[in-house]
Amino acid sequence: MSVLSIFDLQEKVISKKGADAACPYCGGPVLAIDFDAHLLFCFLPISHKVKQKFYCTICSRRLIPAHS
Repeated sequence: MSVLSIFDLQEKVISKKGADAACPYCGGPVLAIDFDAHLLFCFLPISHKVKQKFYCTICSRRLIPAHS
Protein backbone atom coordinates (compact mmCIF):
# COMPACT_ATOMS: atom_id res chain seq x y z
CA MET A 1 0.00 0.00 0.00
CA SER A 2 1.36 3.40 -0.95
CA VAL A 3 0.46 6.66 0.71
CA LEU A 4 0.54 9.76 -1.47
CA SER A 5 1.69 12.92 0.28
CA ILE A 6 -0.45 15.79 -0.93
CA PHE A 7 1.09 18.46 1.31
CA ASP A 8 4.78 19.34 1.17
CA LEU A 9 6.78 21.98 3.05
CA GLN A 10 9.94 23.17 1.33
CA GLU A 11 12.39 25.38 3.23
CA LYS A 12 15.39 27.11 1.69
CA VAL A 13 18.06 29.00 3.65
CA ILE A 14 18.23 32.66 2.61
CA SER A 15 20.86 34.01 4.98
CA LYS A 16 22.78 33.30 8.17
CA LYS A 17 23.93 35.97 10.59
CA GLY A 18 25.09 36.25 14.16
CA ALA A 19 22.54 37.37 16.69
CA ASP A 20 23.55 39.66 19.56
CA ALA A 21 22.68 37.09 22.21
CA ALA A 22 24.11 34.26 24.26
CA CYS A 23 22.70 30.77 24.68
CA PRO A 24 20.96 30.41 28.08
CA TYR A 25 22.11 26.76 28.33
CA CYS A 26 25.84 26.92 27.52
CA GLY A 27 26.59 30.64 27.03
CA GLY A 28 27.69 30.18 23.41
CA PRO A 29 27.00 32.54 20.48
CA VAL A 30 23.62 32.41 18.75
CA LEU A 31 23.14 32.15 14.97
CA ALA A 32 20.01 33.59 13.28
CA ILE A 33 18.95 31.76 10.10
CA ASP A 34 16.36 33.16 7.65
CA PHE A 35 14.27 30.57 5.78
CA ASP A 36 12.03 30.90 2.74
CA ALA A 37 9.18 28.41 3.33
CA HIS A 38 6.70 27.25 0.69
CA LEU A 39 3.68 25.06 1.45
CA LEU A 40 2.67 23.01 -1.58
CA PHE A 41 -0.62 21.21 -2.22
CA CYS A 42 -0.30 18.66 -5.04
CA PHE A 43 2.74 20.55 -6.39
CA LEU A 44 0.85 23.89 -6.35
CA PRO A 45 2.12 26.61 -3.99
CA ILE A 46 -0.56 27.75 -1.54
CA SER A 47 1.51 29.58 1.10
CA HIS A 48 4.76 31.53 1.25
CA LYS A 49 6.45 32.74 4.44
CA VAL A 50 9.85 34.03 5.48
CA LYS A 51 10.80 32.53 8.84
CA GLN A 52 13.67 33.24 11.22
CA LYS A 53 15.05 30.56 13.53
CA PHE A 54 17.74 30.82 16.20
CA TYR A 55 20.36 28.14 16.96
CA CYS A 56 23.27 27.94 19.39
CA THR A 57 26.56 27.30 17.58
CA ILE A 58 28.09 25.28 20.45
CA CYS A 59 25.30 23.03 21.78
CA SER A 60 23.20 23.11 18.54
CA ARG A 61 19.92 23.74 20.38
CA ARG A 62 17.06 25.54 18.71
CA LEU A 63 16.25 28.65 20.74
CA ILE A 64 12.91 30.43 20.99
CA PRO A 65 13.06 34.24 21.29
CA ALA A 66 11.43 35.78 24.35
CA HIS A 67 8.75 38.38 23.62
CA SER A 68 8.72 41.46 25.80
